[in-house]
Amino acid sequence: MIVKPTLVKALKPYLIWLKYEDDTEGQVDLSNLTNQPVFEKWVNPEFYNSVHINSETHAIAWDEDIELCPFTLYLKIKGLSFEQWKSIQNNYATSK
Repeated sequence: MIVKPTLVKALKPYLIWLKYEDDTEGQVDLSNLTNQPVFEKWVNPEFYNSVHINSETHAIAWDEDIELCPFTLYLKIKGLSFEQWKSIQNNYATSK
């Protein structure tokens, strides 16, 4: 089951805090993205602080040009690769 984000907040430049419906929460450092031109908008603190959850896609968004996959960010918080998460899900499903 893929969980959806319920809260997002900008903490400081390139750092956000997220909470998911399974109560997983944590900070994600996005500074590795700043070398890509689309993220130049983040230089404006007002724009960066406008982060929100897209109500249709559940993406972590700033505008129509900048949306991040909430599941990828969830895995970062959990410290898991997709393969590790998939293995956990398969083990859970087969133990039921």
